Amino acid sequence: MNDELLYTPEEISKKLKITKNTVYEMIKRGDLDAHRLGKHLRISQSQFENYLLKSKGSSNQYQGTVFMEADEQFVKVDDITIHVHTELTGEVKLSIRPEDIILSLEPFTSSARNIFKGVVVDLIENNDGVKVVLDIGIPLMSLITRKSMNNMHITKGCDLYAIFKTMSVSVYK
Repeated sequence: MNDELLYTPEEISKKLKITKNTVYEMIKRGDLDAHRLGKHLRISQSQFENYLLKSKGSSNQYQGTVFMEADEQFVKVDDITIHVHTELTGEVKLSIRPEDIILSLEPFTSSARNIFKGVVVDLIENNDGVKVVLDIGIPLMSLITRKSMNNMHITKGCDLYAIFKTMSVSVYK
């Protein structure tokens, strides 16, 4: 948490344009995570961002364990190892916005530390574009335009590479 912003339930209620009591109910139900500091509740910036991701229906949410190897941080999710940047340790949750995942037909050299080969298992077309679901050992959803899908000839069963930066992975407790 270190230099992370902390909000009161009242500040969150103003951001979301809802009542303070609704925020307390969301915390009680477990929809919004919060820290208890003495008698007070505080919501960190990452907890607030995670709530927004969940409320938007982000599909790339996982649980895993943080570990270090050769001065790099990773989270192990099932058999998949994801590069992360966090000060958290132990069991964590993580999320990756579908908009932050680049799809490629071939691997390429970039600054992105996370590159996974997968198979397209589903294509979900909607008004925003196409949600491409890859099986990389865990399901991973990327959001692309129809034009990209057509130009790349993406179909169910084809192989693709999912690429995303370490800083695109939100890690929280």
